[in-house]
Amino acid sequence: MAEASGIIEQETEVCSTNGICPKLDVYVWDMDETLILLNSLLKSSYAEAFNGRKDVQKGIEIGRAWENLILQICDDYFFYEKIENYNQPFLDAVVQYDDGRDLSGYDFSQDELGPPHDDANKRKLAYRHRVIARKYTQGLHTILDHETIKLWDDLYDKTDAYTDRWLSSARAFLMECYGENKDAVSSIAFANTSTDITNAKYPHVNVLVTSGSLIPSLVKCLLFRLDRLITHGNVYSSWDVGKHQCFRWIKERFNHPNVRFCVIGDGWEECQAAEIMKWPFVKIDPRPGTPHRFPGLTRSTVRHYFSVVYGSQNNEDDEE
Repeated sequence: MAEASGIIEQETEVCSTNGICPKLDVYVWDMDETLILLNSLLKSSYAEAFNGRKDVQKGIEIGRAWENLILQICDDYFFYEKIENYNQPFLDAVVQYDDGRDLSGYDFSQDELGPPHDDANKRKLAYRHRVIARKYTQGLHTILDHETIKLWDDLYDKTDAYTDRWLSSARAFLMECYGENKDAVSSIAFANTSTDITNAKYPHVNVLVTSGSLIPSLVKCLLFRLDRLITHGNVYSSWDVGKHQCFRWIKERFNHPNVRFCVIGDGWEECQAAEIMKWPFVKIDPRPGTPHRFPGLTRSTVRHYFSVVYGSQNNEDDEE
């Protein structure tokens, strides 16, 4: 795995230099029908679960509006029309083919990316991935016009109201999971800073593993305001490789004695993969009134799942 080695090396060095490994919780998230709602809006299953208390047609219209906006952003700004058939499990999957060329004057429309899948075309794909990573880091406000930003903001607020604050509650929960020392967590997630992660009392990392293809998943993170809480290097697409393989890569990245993993999602595949990895799995249930949804899910509930697999940890009480 291209991105794993630097992170493993940094963590090993920190552990050996200081004599101890910092405690780290890695939250492995599903996206659709977990952190966001989209398919259940389009298929009306979300509204139908409320037995007439939700306007079904309104939910479908909201879902279609998101679908159109996602595809528009993907095609207009993230090369998706050109690279749809070149899905990768993560952005750094082809980084070894990137020669570091200055892309400021590069004409992507004329470089003839296409078959065969040789080194030359992999380099062209790596260039695009580099630009995508930069745009993700900078955020959509730097590339969208005022009219599109207003449409996006209005759609987000409309969706959040329709879903009883599912989006904002899920985002707030991600912020809780980030822990108290965001800078320390970022140093682990990127493995490119010198921040001493032992300064963090109890750092956490959010990782996304989605069954969707990579580029639309990154765009969803941006549109649903998750990009400051899940870095582009922590977004994985299991479309081609399966969730178990993604989980194995994640374990390789964050591999030291004091790490704990927890999977949160709504599907059978992440449940099965978590079981194979012997990681706790929290199943999201979108039905109204259930505790494993947003709003509803709490850190206390997730800590219970951690304790079942890893045992209780005394200083978890300090997190409150």
